[in-house]
Amino acid sequence: MNARTDSARPRLIPEFLLVAGLFLVYKLGRLAAVGQHGEAYRNAHRVWDLERALRLPGEGAVQSALLHGDALTHLANAYYAAVHFPATAALLVWLYLRRPGHYRWARRALAVLTAAALVLHLVFPLAPPRLLAATGLVDTARVYGPSVYGSPSADTLSNQFAAMPSLHFGWALMLAIGLIVATRSRWRWLWLLHPLVTLLVIVETANHFWLDAVAAALLLGGTLAVVGPPRRTARDATGGARTAVPARRRPLSEAALSGRAPSEAAVSPVTVTEAGR
Repeated sequence: MNARTDSARPRLIPEFLLVAGLFLVYKLGRLAAVGQHGEAYRNAHRVWDLERALRLPGEGAVQSALLHGDALTHLANAYYAAVHFPATAALLVWLYLRRPGHYRWARRALAVLTAAALVLHLVFPLAPPRLLAATGLVDTARVYGPSVYGSPSADTLSNQFAAMPSLHFGWALMLAIGLIVATRSRWRWLWLLHPLVTLLVIVETANHFWLDAVAAALLLGGTLAVVGPPRRTARDATGGARTAVPARRRPLSEAALSGRAPSEAAVSPVTVTEAGR
């Protein structure tokens, strides 16, 4: 491992504190939006009506298909509760260890995406469809479990009225894009199954509208346009393996290039002439 490769990776402790600080700022920012319940419900009605005007498929169709089995619904709730943060953290850890240049790019993209989402949460509070009676949807986490939310009026740990954009979907899509860009396997496109499953889960559990995912995808697209492509390092190019440095070769002599034997080449024309005198 050469010094140039090591210098491409940020120092671990400052980087951990930076990521933890960004997460804390996001959580505090979400809590700052608490108290906009009335506006959040009004916006939810607007989003629901807009989806019907756009003739988007009803969220109820997805939920009905999965409510046939309690086990499947419980699995969807568990996926929503347990995969979101660990999967994103695993992406950052893997990129930090194996693709330092891509790590900086992914961390920056996630930070910009999350900051933009926080601004939208503050200016456009939105109740999730599970809290909107007009949707007729079931709060699957409350009925089947597990649930990550308490009562909306008493929940002091999270802001349940920050449905748009869906960071569940936005982060999942960034995870897939990050791994597709950072790897070279022909199977890497299968990572798109993660945001696809996440999309079905957030709709089936009635935690998000379709348009919440659309907003997240548009924000991510704008984020990646602003952040730009990742800067590849030597470690990125070699998949984290140590680059083999070939031994330094001695320059070929004139004799070797001409194909003459060393003894023959050692006798110069001048020496032969002088010997004949």
